[in-house]
Parts: sequence; C-alpha cells; structure tokens
Amino acid sequence: MGITLTDTAAERVKSFLANRGKGEGLRLGVKTTGCSGMAYVIEFVDAIEGDDTVFESNGVKIIIDPKSLLYLDGTELDYGKEGLNEGFKFNNPNVKDTCGCGESFTV
Repeated sequence: MGITLTDTAAERVKSFLANRGKGEGLRLGVKTTGCSGMAYVIEFVDAIEGDDTVFESNGVKIIIDPKSLLYLDGTELDYGKEGLNEGFKFNNPNVKDTCGCGESFTV
C-alpha cells in the first residue's frame, strides 16, 4: 500500500528540510509507549539504512524501518492548524483504538 503525504504536509517537510540545509527525507516510525501501547515518531533522515523502505510522495522521501512498516502501511500524513495548535496528523487505517489524550494507539 505505501505511505503518502498530503500536499500540505509535503510542503511543510520541504520547508523544514530547506531550513536544515541537509537531509534525505522524513523517517516515520512507531515506539512502544503511552496508555494504548504505541506512539508515532517523526524525525529527519540524513542517511538511509540498508533495511529501510523508502516511499516518495509529493517530492518527499518517506523512510520507514521494517518494524514500523507493519503498523504504518497505508498511512497518510497530513499537516494542519486547529486553533492555536498545528502539527502533523497521521491518518492510519490500521489503528483500532486511541487513548483519551490522543497520544498513543493500538492496532
């Protein structure tokens, strides 16, 4: 299925990478934490690892490690503003439940 970025998210990532002055793309991952069990991780990538899977969406490389791909396959990453808050939003079809605070999820 793959991982995709909306136009808005892609433009935001491109802006961040340009401000950094370096980087291959954006790494998306998951870690064990929170009330529901898993949380998303986003970081910039300067070097792609040999076992990473790389997707390209709207001109941005999205890098996923093998463990995280199982939980993120089919996800769309969006970026938006809501009131005073702004940030990335994961539209993940694999999520079965989220915690009350919205910081973690289960699949």
